[in-house]
Parts: sequence; structure tokens; C-alpha cells
Amino acid sequence: MLKNLFKKKDTNADLVSPLTGKVVPLEEVPDQVFSQKMMGEGIAVDPTSNLVVSPVDGEVVDVFKTKHAISLRADNGAEILVHMGLETVELNGEGFEIKVNNGDKVKKGDNLADFDVESVKAKGYKTITPIILMNGEDYNLTNISFAEEVKAGSEILFHIEAK
Repeated sequence: MLKNLFKKKDTNADLVSPLTGKVVPLEEVPDQVFSQKMMGEGIAVDPTSNLVVSPVDGEVVDVFKTKHAISLRADNGAEILVHMGLETVELNGEGFEIKVNNGDKVKKGDNLADFDVESVKAKGYKTITPIILMNGEDYNLTNISFAEEVKAGSEILFHIEAK
């Protein structure tokens, strides 16, 4: 029982895809903030379904007021941003149904949001969703996925290792 008190925190984690869809290298995202990695390293998924799930075991840090993005802190301390679509902040929440609150504990595959992909596309917005490691000064991404298609909550997009 005491050995669990002194158990070293695991500093590595696998990040699963938060969406079902086509994997897109971050450099190919049609938004310079993401493609030039101004916010950090990561990958993107062009969704083919509306379900958005937690990519990590951890905690919801921030559900953006405009509902287009959710940040999470993985149990290993890595901070992840799931940014649903591009320029979708302008929709002011329309097309997004959030299922979690700030401070909620989540496991990989838990439902975070429903993202009405068709509605957002119909309004002229791109639905490609960057998944960004926000604290890259403390973590490295390895084993980045080159899969063409991924399923939400099951396929690993990348591995996160503490520096």
C-alpha cells in the first residue's frame, strides 16, 4: 500500500484521435497559426463524423466560451488543445454541443462534444481539427501517425514523452 504513495508519475502517454476522419499533417492545415506551428506541435483530423472524444486520460482545463475548442491536461501533465474547425470562433458556439465542463476528469474515448460538421461546412467554414501539444517546452511528440483514416478514441495519433 505504501509503495503506491511513492510511485513515480508516468511521464509518457499515447494520444488517441479525438475524431473519426482523415489524418492531415499539421503543415498542411490551411491556417498559418497551425501550419507554422505557432501554437505548438501536433496533427490534424478532417472529421467524417460529429463525435469528439477525449484523446487522453486527464482533466478538462478549459471549454472555450465559443465552444469551438477544448483544452485538456493529460495525467502526465501534457496540455492538449482540440480546436474544432478553422475560424470557427466566429460561429459563437453554433454547431457545437459541449458535453463536459472545466475541471471534469476524463478518460480516453469519453465524449467531449458533438461537432455538427455538415452545418459548419454549410456556413463556409473548414472543419479540419488541429490537435496541438501546448507545452512543447516540456514534452516531445514521437511516433506521429501516418494512418490515412482514424477512428475516434481508438487509434493513436502520437506518443507524448517528457523531455
